[in-house]
Amino acid sequence: MTKLRLAIVGAGPAGIYAADILLKAERKFDVSIDLFEQLPAPYGLVRYGVAPDHPRIKGIINALRDVLDRGDIRLFGNVRFGEDITLDDLKKHYNAVIFATGAIRDTSLDIPGIDAVASYGAADYVSWFDGHPDVPREWPLDAASVGVLGNGNVALDVARMLAKHAEDLLVTEVPENVYEGLKASAVTDVHVFGRRGPAQVKFTPLELRELGELRDVDMVVYDEDFDYDEASKDAVASNKQVMVIDRILQSWRKRPSVNNAGGTASRRLHLHFWARPVEVRKDEAGRVAGLVYERTKPDGQGGAVGTGEMREVPLQALYRAIGYFGSPLPGVPFDKKHGVIPNREGQVLAKDSNQQMTGIYATGWIKRGPVGLIGHTKSDAMETVRHIINDQGSWWHPEDPSEEAIPALLRERGVRWTDLEGWHRLDEHEVSLGAPQERARVKVVPRDEMVRVSRGE
Repeated sequence: MTKLRLAIVGAGPAGIYAADILLKAERKFDVSIDLFEQLPAPYGLVRYGVAPDHPRIKGIINALRDVLDRGDIRLFGNVRFGEDITLDDLKKHYNAVIFATGAIRDTSLDIPGIDAVASYGAADYVSWFDGHPDVPREWPLDAASVGVLGNGNVALDVARMLAKHAEDLLVTEVPENVYEGLKASAVTDVHVFGRRGPAQVKFTPLELRELGELRDVDMVVYDEDFDYDEASKDAVASNKQVMVIDRILQSWRKRPSVNNAGGTASRRLHLHFWARPVEVRKDEAGRVAGLVYERTKPDGQGGAVGTGEMREVPLQALYRAIGYFGSPLPGVPFDKKHGVIPNREGQVLAKDSNQQMTGIYATGWIKRGPVGLIGHTKSDAMETVRHIINDQGSWWHPEDPSEEAIPALLRERGVRWTDLEGWHRLDEHEVSLGAPQERARVKVVPRDEMVRVSRGE
């Protein structure tokens, strides 16, 4: 019987789901899958892109763990594609590869002053508070008034993690350095800016409701933002999610803290709608001093148009949470405009000719851009896997497809890779660190410590 030796680069949900779907698919050949991950631990953005106070979303990890723990997928962690292993190596040892590397950079925003000191991409802050091993251990939280650009769930995560009191994170897996950093935070006001209205936001009701439940944080919304046009009224009436979001926001309008009147909390979280960022003001030292935005209005079709009215909010730091962006991979075509690997239904296309590149596939955010939830990732993987099965005639013909070839290659190159058994060791170690304080776990942050614990050294 023919055997498919498949490499998957990226051990987040996209890569793990693709492996699981292929193993369960109807096919006329055997399958052997190796999963490569540049971090010492699996699960990608579920581990490093979800705020620590969101244990419900962390539940996805349990489903991913079940797939890996079946034992029919090998994991090679702490292996960097392009450095420790290359596309030529994969062609030598596999019939095909799926790239499932996600999107971890911030989308850029081209407005004057965006390069100011204390102007950050949200992804870097998220990586810091999630204990990502490859970012600095400290984060500057010395600004009293902070802005967040964006109206999606990441923007709300960032705003919540800026406004929340550090003590309220002690029940979570928040790393020690993050807790200490947040405890010393100077933040008093967090301003969230969205260029459209309350009925057009991209976040979910659950994320929004959580903001209003923060201890000692007043929610501030502005009455002028709720003068709905017909398109907004229709959205509220016809879409259950929009209806719930509207209900939450309307309830905040009745609170005494609204419009800064009568609030008693030590911190405030302001939601500004109909606000299009125009310029980041700098002080003499080149640091963020404020955000100039144009007041927008409904265009009648659920969008926004400018009014020409400019406003300014004084700030000392700014975070842009307007979307993630993919990163290029050595030797693999890349669409710089959209931040994805060019592909047709997951079959990777050569950049110049648009012809299919045999043996190379993509799934997840690097395939379609950073949109959609976990459910989309599964349907995405099914489409890619279907093509791999149907493309059997054009698979690569590897020189050495043996299972032993990859460990031998990594050993020869001095790569200290981690495997599934190693992840179990690290997992148990993190859980044991949390046990004395009755916490689910405390994340190990330094990469070398993660590797040492995983390898039992």
